[in-house]
Amino acid sequence: MADSNAAPPPLRNILREALAVPRVLVNPLRRARSGAQIGEGRAALVIPGLATGDVSTTLLRRTLKSRGFAPEGWRLGLNTGADPAKVKKLEARIAVLHRATGKKVLLIGWSLGGLYARVLGHRCAEHLHMVVTVASPFSGDRHANRAWQLYEAINDHTVENPPFVEDVSTKPPVQTLAIWSAVDGVISPECTRGKEGETDHTLRIDAPHFTLGTSRSCIEKLLAKIAEIDAESA
Repeated sequence: MADSNAAPPPLRNILREALAVPRVLVNPLRRARSGAQIGEGRAALVIPGLATGDVSTTLLRRTLKSRGFAPEGWRLGLNTGADPAKVKKLEARIAVLHRATGKKVLLIGWSLGGLYARVLGHRCAEHLHMVVTVASPFSGDRHANRAWQLYEAINDHTVENPPFVEDVSTKPPVQTLAIWSAVDGVISPECTRGKEGETDHTLRIDAPHFTLGTSRSCIEKLLAKIAEIDAESA
């Protein structure tokens, strides 16, 4: 269970993040590995993290496509913070994707993008197959991370008072999966795995924060877990 007094990650984990940054920068140049076809034409919408855009999720989306999904980026530029207008646009897109494919949408949010995904999980659960958060601080102390000061510097609200009525720590009424790392150098692991009852499933992948969404092995573990959950639910 998560500790509400969780502290930001230690310095040694931050140093690992610095070494992982080049992976984010080159991920658009990398090819996806082929594998089991698990998507069956299902749309997958991927939301990037703080101060990043769709370029950062290129390899993840390519891999989703190679596994039979119809992936899309969020197409809303850089993710600079909680934005009600952007959530409204994503709500509309999710409904369109559901109607167009005839299948509920897989929603994946990396870091801050996962908070968007949790909000959308509450607002349009009828259109969603699963909400996946990758190293997202949806639980516990909003200051137990190394990015809250940057967030507040570029937004007109604090991390404790985002412009959403939804409580992201409350589990949405849809299947949820939280990916977390014990060596995350940006966000406390306690905040990304959540407390009992805040998510249906968790998967521990011990890699730096910036590696979780840009490493082939991490992405493959994520997709394998989605396939496992789907098989159990069938």
